[in-house]
Amino acid sequence: MKAVLCTEFGEYNTLTLSDMPEPTAGPGQIVVDVAFASLNFPDLLTIKGQYQIKAEPPFVPGFEAAGIVSAVGEGVRTLAVGDRVAAVGVVGAFAEKWLVDAAACVPIPDGISDEVAACLTVAYGTSYHALKQRAKLRQGETLLVLGASGGVGSAAVEIGASMGALVIAAASTDEKLAFCRELGATETVNYKTENLTNRVKEITGGEGVDVIYDPVGGELSEQAFRAIGWNGRHLVIGFAAGDIPRVPWNLPLLKGASIVGVFWGSFTAREARENQINVHELLDLVGTGKLGPRVTAEFSLDDFALAFEMVASREVRGKVVLRI
Repeated sequence: MKAVLCTEFGEYNTLTLSDMPEPTAGPGQIVVDVAFASLNFPDLLTIKGQYQIKAEPPFVPGFEAAGIVSAVGEGVRTLAVGDRVAAVGVVGAFAEKWLVDAAACVPIPDGISDEVAACLTVAYGTSYHALKQRAKLRQGETLLVLGASGGVGSAAVEIGASMGALVIAAASTDEKLAFCRELGATETVNYKTENLTNRVKEITGGEGVDVIYDPVGGELSEQAFRAIGWNGRHLVIGFAAGDIPRVPWNLPLLKGASIVGVFWGSFTAREARENQINVHELLDLVGTGKLGPRVTAEFSLDDFALAFEMVASREVRGKVVLRI
């Protein structure tokens, strides 16, 4: 089978498309014939050896995919050959066949395409967990989303709007912000041309926002935190800007605000039942038309490097997928 292979830690341009042996399902495992796999920013961290959960080379990168079960291992009772499933793992998705734990897969309901299902587990799973369990976002609250046009950011905009929040989308271009409005953002901030702190305070009438969704880090984190409201919650999702911020400790004190970590990968392992509930709720929201992941770029497996380049350049709007 063909697969994208990481033989040593480094940049995405060191990856190769290789022929590999087809996997065999062991106890509790299934083999998925992958139809679509979705790229996520942590894929870049994984191939650099910088993700929280480290895979040792050689490995096939890729966190999430959707396809058809082609083999079932001993002890698997919930899935059968021929089932359509969405699967998640730390590595392995960017291949024609993926060996994955059956417990990490969910059946795809009729009416949801493989392409859309391939985008639900990581970005939407992260954002849903962040806003539901970690922020406990309530209807009528204000939500500021940084990096709002990217994978997790666009998911947060859409989920926040569906939960009844007033969503303020922050991004680096007017084109990205127009995309965010299509997803449900009520207000937007271009942090390349506007002062993020001042503009958010202006939008909220000086009250500040209730929740900040922050997958960016760097200098934007402090700028956003200075616009947080009383009892606000700043969700730490990741550091796409590359720098881990050092927010002055007097800021959360003055606002009675919380800095809340979000580690979705650990949540899925520690609270597997809650994660399964989240996934099924997301599938229901997609099935009823309340959520709809936007796939804005699709590449063949042969052109995987172009897909990685798009993610690395932070020019993504919505989701990028590999058609396998």
